[in-house]
Amino acid sequence: MEHPHPETALCDMGRRLYTSALRTGQLSREATGLAPCLTNTGLLRHDPVAPHRLRPAPPSEAVANLIRPLERELSEYRRFTAALAGTVEQLTTFAAGETASPLLTVWKGKDEIEAALLRALDDATEEFLAIQPASGRPNRTAEKIRATAQRVRELHERGVTQRTLYNHTYRHHPATLAYLDGLKDTGLEVRTMDETAERLLIIDRAVAFVPAQPDRETALEIRHPGLVWYLVSVFERFWQIAVPWERPVPYQDTPPGITGVQQKIAQLLVEGHLDEAIARRLGMNIRTCRAHIAKLSAALGSDSRTQLGFLLARSGIVDGG
Repeated sequence: MEHPHPETALCDMGRRLYTSALRTGQLSREATGLAPCLTNTGLLRHDPVAPHRLRPAPPSEAVANLIRPLERELSEYRRFTAALAGTVEQLTTFAAGETASPLLTVWKGKDEIEAALLRALDDATEEFLAIQPASGRPNRTAEKIRATAQRVRELHERGVTQRTLYNHTYRHHPATLAYLDGLKDTGLEVRTMDETAERLLIIDRAVAFVPAQPDRETALEIRHPGLVWYLVSVFERFWQIAVPWERPVPYQDTPPGITGVQQKIAQLLVEGHLDEAIARRLGMNIRTCRAHIAKLSAALGSDSRTQLGFLLARSGIVDGG
């Protein structure tokens, strides 16, 4: 009989059977008939000794199997963002006074970018979507925070719905907590992720703003319908797998003394990323990132970064390790 399943999750029957298999160490093939998701996702494996039995994959490996398709998809989005930024680099050579195509406009300098964004927001009538990745500790002044809050209220009063994606690190910033607490009555929806794409602002699904260089001193205003449609799909995919602000972050089981954030840092270290890149991707300042790395070193008894990478790869802290 047909038994539909979500793309990226187990059904209730599958969860119960997998839990049972972990307790007993095995499960009969007949028992999995109502939950094919168990074998489709690799949570149960064939037992070479007893072909009529299946054995459960370890929980850490099971989690990795479930999230790997999502990570591949998010990597594709990040590659697209990088390719788009490279294309924009070629568009920043306009001569003084030259007008860009109305479907693609390059703005240089924070003042020009802010002015263009405010003009677009003044015309908003339906929806404002935003990805706001942290880049170290937020350094917005109280005046800028008040101005942003005022814009949120003005958009709400005009009937514009608003959704924003942040890094998980924003959950620990007192200024952000106070800012969002003061906007509860506006209907602003917020979700967070451990990693997000670069900054992305979309207005009425008709115009989008993206940074065109790493220092964010150059931005691209996009009005091409095809490109805007694609960027909306990127936002919606991130939104689907992000954690609503009012819910706690569901970190997977980690070894004793290792937090979910430190596990993510360990994964990026094993992949070869430098401290600065890790801090930027996770939305924390470099000192906080290095403090987490120091705790990982202490937990594993590492005396050097080379040794730390070796120990992390063997420790089981990193998915699939």
